[in-house]
Amino acid sequence: MFDLDRLLRDNIRRLVPYSSARDEFKGEAQVFLDANENSLGSPLTRWYNRYPDPHQWKVKEAISKIKGIPPQHIFLGNGSDECIDLLYRAFCIPGKDNVIINPPTYGMYEVSANINDVEVRRAVLLDDFQLDLVHLENLVDENTKMIWICSPNNPTANSMNRQDIEIVLNNFPGVVVVDEAYINFSRHKSFIQELSDYPNLVVLQTMSKAWGLAGLRMGMAFASEAIIDVYNKVKPPYNISQVNQELALQALEEVGQVNDMIRQLVTMREQLATDLAGLPLVLKVYPSDANFLLVKMNNARGIYESLLEDGIVVRDRSKVELCEGCLRITVGTEKENAELVEALRALSR
Repeated sequence: MFDLDRLLRDNIRRLVPYSSARDEFKGEAQVFLDANENSLGSPLTRWYNRYPDPHQWKVKEAISKIKGIPPQHIFLGNGSDECIDLLYRAFCIPGKDNVIINPPTYGMYEVSANINDVEVRRAVLLDDFQLDLVHLENLVDENTKMIWICSPNNPTANSMNRQDIEIVLNNFPGVVVVDEAYINFSRHKSFIQELSDYPNLVVLQTMSKAWGLAGLRMGMAFASEAIIDVYNKVKPPYNISQVNQELALQALEEVGQVNDMIRQLVTMREQLATDLAGLPLVLKVYPSDANFLLVKMNNARGIYESLLEDGIVVRDRSKVELCEGCLRITVGTEKENAELVEALRALSR
């Protein structure tokens, strides 16, 4: 049985969150003398001398219309990395609690755990890159607070079996985080529509991938209102800048353009996979539900270094468990993909 109060750290349960001037003020006004801002403006524009909305309600309302999730179930972080870190700070007692990851997977789950002095237990994926439910279950004890599942996964690019994720959600009494950073490139259904069924579920998404806004640093967490309240309790008061809120709102008006880009990237992903599979030095191109491919090659490290000499940067994953001999290759523009294939073809001669 999921019990949020039992999972929270005692100090977080007792915490009285910082109350900013913008938290205390409600409604409309013309004269703002409450937040010790520079009333004369700024070198950029008068608007940026004011603190931003600490809860980003306009952005959340725009996301709500797209996702079909009430704004009260949305948290916005300074990148998904902040969404990840705040969960550790809220739920995990340093030096006592543990979490479970499913490697190979996104590295920040482990880095954030180490920063917060939280033990990491590793349920390595099966050979087909799916969850090892038996191993995962055996790792759980009374101090296991969270399980991290990346789907579609990074760096393997595949989606986890939905039924397996549901088994974890139904049987683990702690928080289950499903990271869907790449969900827009997949045909699989997002778990955000299941929030009402699973009070222990947190779904992470981002504006870095499909929305093409990696430089903006805008992560999204979707969860029960109770968990979102925890997020708001422990976050910095103004974690999303005014500039980023404005740019996010502009982008969220362009859903049609984003959907067109997603379709184009998926088409180019399939073409790139076909082109790579036909090269002699490529041993295997793994199926992908993301905007990148995991490619097993002869002498992956040597190929990586040769591509660097040609000014082409890919990611060497050859030393990552289950990814031995593999490069991770992002789907580029048509021109970039063609340059990559030609460079690899030249190495094959």
